[in-house]
Amino acid sequence: MSAENQPREHRPAMLSNPNADRIKEVAALAGRSARRRSGRVLVEGPQAVREALRFCGKDLLDVYISEEAWERYPELVQEAKAATRWVHQVTNEVSKAISTDSQGITAVVKDFRTDGLPKVDWDFIVVLAQTQDPGNAGTMIRIADAAGADAVFICSGSVDVTSPKVVRSSAGSVFHLPSIVNVGLPEVLEWARARGMQLLGADGNGSVDLFDAADCMVDVDLAEPTAWIFGNEAHGFAQFDTSEIEHFVSIPLGGHAESLNVSAAAAVCLFASAKARRFNEL
Repeated sequence: MSAENQPREHRPAMLSNPNADRIKEVAALAGRSARRRSGRVLVEGPQAVREALRFCGKDLLDVYISEEAWERYPELVQEAKAATRWVHQVTNEVSKAISTDSQGITAVVKDFRTDGLPKVDWDFIVVLAQTQDPGNAGTMIRIADAAGADAVFICSGSVDVTSPKVVRSSAGSVFHLPSIVNVGLPEVLEWARARGMQLLGADGNGSVDLFDAADCMVDVDLAEPTAWIFGNEAHGFAQFDTSEIEHFVSIPLGGHAESLNVSAAAAVCLFASAKARRFNEL
């Protein structure tokens, strides 16, 4: 049934003023200072919002759906209504005032980050030492999720993981596994080592060949508890004291490509570990 043909009592009141204070407050969440001040995060796009509906529970605060999106995504509309009473239909103009990158669907959730080192025992984590590109960060969180990692540690100097672009690039994976923030690389390495994890840094000049490790030809067992550490996009680990990292692992390249994007490298490394871990469980 289309929005026009629904009984009026089943349709939320249309929000039509793009200059309303409420709309301005939601749009402002694109900025870091507004997110920190309010403790709220803007979620953009059907996929990320869908995952927020499924995983955020009471931390889901509001959903805004444009006229066009209301027609285009009826299943998501119904899922939103089942998740919260605060589903707002908005004009296309209002939707664009909130976000031009949302395909007409946005949500507001509480800050999902975990502040500081947790008191838990994980055995497969991903460490972003200083990832600064939002697209890379979100993609790496999505890859970590898909590979079965327990958590992602976003070290000081990295992009803000609550940035709408990070959330969107993760396709909602930020809601699936913990994002640990306000931690430095040295303390994360110490935390991981105390829990028996091997510390593996992904580096194009690393002395350990990933394929050799996958074939058990070197003294690195990818099935063991592991912290995978990924450096800065431009400078790698040049700005860090890496003496605590036990092995630097390189991905053998064919063709004429000189290197891989950090998120592509993360996919190769993490799924190599995921394969080894699965084989070890058989």
